[in-house]
Amino acid sequence: MERTIYREIKVTPQVIQIAVLLGAFILAAAVAVLYIEAHGHIVTGMTNQIVWGLPHVFAVFLIVAASGALNVASIASVFGKTPYKPLSRLSGLLAMSLLAGGLAVLVLDLGRPDRLIVQMTHYNFSSIFTWNILLYSGFFAVVSAYLFVQMARGISARTVKVVGFAAFVWRLALTTGTGSIFGWIMARAAYESAIMAPLFIVMSFSFGLAFFILVLTLSCRLTGRVLGVKLLNRLGRLLGIFAALVLYFTAVQHLTSHYWARDGGIEQFLLFDGGIYTQLFWIGQVLIGGIIPMALVFHPTGGIKPASSIVASVLVILGGFAQVYVIIIGGQAFPLDIFPGYTVSSSFFDGQINTYTPSLPELALGLGGVALAVALTGFGMKILRILPTNLSDVNVGQS
Repeated sequence: MERTIYREIKVTPQVIQIAVLLGAFILAAAVAVLYIEAHGHIVTGMTNQIVWGLPHVFAVFLIVAASGALNVASIASVFGKTPYKPLSRLSGLLAMSLLAGGLAVLVLDLGRPDRLIVQMTHYNFSSIFTWNILLYSGFFAVVSAYLFVQMARGISARTVKVVGFAAFVWRLALTTGTGSIFGWIMARAAYESAIMAPLFIVMSFSFGLAFFILVLTLSCRLTGRVLGVKLLNRLGRLLGIFAALVLYFTAVQHLTSHYWARDGGIEQFLLFDGGIYTQLFWIGQVLIGGIIPMALVFHPTGGIKPASSIVASVLVILGGFAQVYVIIIGGQAFPLDIFPGYTVSSSFFDGQINTYTPSLPELALGLGGVALAVALTGFGMKILRILPTNLSDVNVGQS
């Protein structure tokens, strides 16, 4: 077993091609922002009923994935799993990049991004949004410190573990805060539930690890660095466990809502009568994002192939987007129960299922956030010694 050596990635024609592609997506997002800013949100699919659209789906997904991407570093530092230690630096860098990409989409979708200054200078501690502002900014500070103690010379292993534990606790708090945004909204039958916080935590484990596997694999292939098959399989099996946990907590969420008579309507809508939302739930989230990835990574023979972990990661991300879409958009599509026990109808669409069709500018903005996160990760690997030169199974202690 050799000493782990970290080196900056070199600029190659393949790296330049990826950078140009990411730049095109970021440029398209900038054009979409200017277009929406000039014409207003009327050019999007959002309405007075659906106020959180596709950009919020991308933003929440990236923010949740940011917390989960740090999971690899936490396993190494907090839980002492040596094979994951060479991946800790990339884990921290990717976590900050994903959060930056998600927050960029969130801020640019506000319509008046400059008003974020008001939120940052005037705090209402009875609002979960205020707490999330502090959690997001604190995440950057804590993970930056974590990355620093990993890379600096002369830092003891105990210090790294203490800072790593602080980052681990903070990321759990961050995801709890993000899930609580929905869990504490009592007006929406699809949201109000204490299960939202732990559900978002296990979602972060799954989405973040899937993103990490794809970025790690792509980085190694672009730079010609060895990535051990057993290490990749180990990450894939861990992803399968997280995917199973997401399905478990989702089942608990819906079984709990079914037990409450007042939530029978929203459950019938999401699981059976919701059209696109029902299809995204069963086909997108459950089948593509859960069952198939688990079958791929746990298959006795197919699961040991590197392609299984890579394909499973892609499917988990697709299923993750479907899940967040159902939670955010589907939860708003179902009408508010303003007067329980009564049927409400008016010219303001009260009591009606709300419709929503995403627009091209919204999609461009969301994809731009993903591209920004990947671009920041690549830039970090170019200027910092993040990626090990050798991740073979022998070098990382895989047996």
